[in-house]
Amino acid sequence: KVHSTKCLVLKVKNKAPAEVQITAEQLLREAKERELELLPPPPQQKITDEEELNDYKLRKRKTFEDNIRKNRTVISNWIKYAQWEESLKEIQRARSIYERALDVDYRNITLWLKYAEMEMKNRQVNHARNIWDRAITTLPRVNQFWYKYTYMEEMLGNIAGARQVFERWMEWQPEEQAWHSYINFELRYKEVDRARTIYERYILCIRLCCNWIKYARFEEKHGYFAHARKVYERAVEFFGDEHMDEHLYVAFAKFEENQKEFERVRVIYKYALDRISKQEAQELFKNYTIFEKKFGDRRGIEDIIVSKRRFQYEEEVKANPHNYDAWFDYLRLVESDAEAETVREVYERAIANVPPIQEKRHWKRYIYLWVNYALYEELEAKDPERTRQVYQASLELIPHKKVRLPLVFCSRHIRVLPLWLVKPFKLETILGDIERARAIYELAISQPRLDMPEVLWKSYIDFEIEQEETERTRNLYRRLLQRTQHVKVWISFAQFELSSGKEGSLAKCRQIYEEANKTMRNCEEKEERLMLLESWRSFEDEFGTVSDKERVDKLMPEKVKKRRKVQADDGSDAGWEEYYDYIFPEDAANQPNLKLLAMAKLWKKQQQEKEAGEQDPDKDIAESESGPSCSC
Repeated sequence: KVHSTKCLVLKVKNKAPAEVQITAEQLLREAKERELELLPPPPQQKITDEEELNDYKLRKRKTFEDNIRKNRTVISNWIKYAQWEESLKEIQRARSIYERALDVDYRNITLWLKYAEMEMKNRQVNHARNIWDRAITTLPRVNQFWYKYTYMEEMLGNIAGARQVFERWMEWQPEEQAWHSYINFELRYKEVDRARTIYERYILCIRLCCNWIKYARFEEKHGYFAHARKVYERAVEFFGDEHMDEHLYVAFAKFEENQKEFERVRVIYKYALDRISKQEAQELFKNYTIFEKKFGDRRGIEDIIVSKRRFQYEEEVKANPHNYDAWFDYLRLVESDAEAETVREVYERAIANVPPIQEKRHWKRYIYLWVNYALYEELEAKDPERTRQVYQASLELIPHKKVRLPLVFCSRHIRVLPLWLVKPFKLETILGDIERARAIYELAISQPRLDMPEVLWKSYIDFEIEQEETERTRNLYRRLLQRTQHVKVWISFAQFELSSGKEGSLAKCRQIYEEANKTMRNCEEKEERLMLLESWRSFEDEFGTVSDKERVDKLMPEKVKKRRKVQADDGSDAGWEEYYDYIFPEDAANQPNLKLLAMAKLWKKQQQEKEAGEQDPDKDIAESESGPSCSC
């Protein structure tokens, strides 16, 4: 029986555009907003027999193979595939996947690491050795492979094998840390002679003065004092006069000082001072002066040094009497040794050179002469009356109407101190009087009003760092944070903890960042808070784990554009301006109305688009003819 069908063609009588036009873009946007395209999660599948299991494996493998076929260079797909096979205890299949991935990108470090870790995790030691051996042969400059290979052999108790790997590594002349790892490996097993042999190769491979010093200290630490002295002597001969380094001679002299060989110490210092330029021997001269103060005839050696340098400074101040830096150096020299009358004479000569013009940049350095003069009279000469006279004379001399200098009053006597005042602290430090310098710093920061406190605090902190007083430096940072919560203080504090080199420095640095972030949540300056998070993220990128990096990334703010009214100087409305603001996730979590505000903005935008469509129908017709649309 044949049924015939008749197609009915509907004709549209009214071809005019509809009042409301809906474009394909609007349909897609509404579908996204209403989550019409979101698919429900697949149901959980319960496997009951081996046939279903094999079917499941077949489907998963096909999915992985399809992903790899789409883009072979995405190594993460290969790793996921291999780890899935490993989870099923299909080790041979996982090996095959890793090998295929290495054929695609053998330079991928993560791929090698995952491959070897799989073998070690499954206790396939020989396979793991084979992979590490291939890795260090293919990519010998990747230190991570060597570290993990030697660590595995050492954990397995294969000391000879680990030593053999280290020897292969050293043939590539790696960086300093690799040599130290090899030396520490031998020392863990009391192989001092082997460690000495490694040091001999190390100092010839990386020819730095500091490496010779480490070698000598190694010999000294293990009680081989004759060997240590021989290393220092070889280093002096090795570098010669062309590449002399004051740190080598300071270390050599301190070694002889520990051995009570005081005459040898003097010979070393004199030999170095005669051959190293004065600009490059500041540390050498400082240590020589301290040594003579402790053990020798201070008067004899300092008379020679002072006479040479005094002649040099006299020539400089004669050539340019207004060279105040030369006067400062000259005064520092005579204060360290000369009598009070001689020091006063040089001070009077210095302050007699008044700046020729009344400009601040010229008077800024000159006023330090008066300040140091007053400090000398009060702290060295113990003469309060002369101290008052010096301050009074300085106040009468300064042209206050034309030159305004930053001043602060402090101490028992009225003193006028500019807060670029770092010279007295450096003077005491150079003279070796650490406690005295520290007392001056404490006196300065205890003042109720400071003109430039950040300079003073930074100088104090740098001073304690130079003295290697970690705990004192940490306390200074805490005291400073009680006065200010500036972001640069927090960042400097964290970087100090990181550079301290003590045990747990990374954890302490991270703790500082966490404390700073918590403290600055209520900070109005969002740029400072962003600066802190960026510094924290840089730290985690270098030292943190993946979870640490993700944690900081979740704290980073979103940059949004906003508008605000602008008022002119007379208070009238000057329109609107756009600016950028930062919305932090922690702040957004505490403000639920932000989501409501975003929805309101979206509704307003849709209303504006609707009004624009009603006001310009010709534009809507053109759009409907040029692209896909739907009318209703």
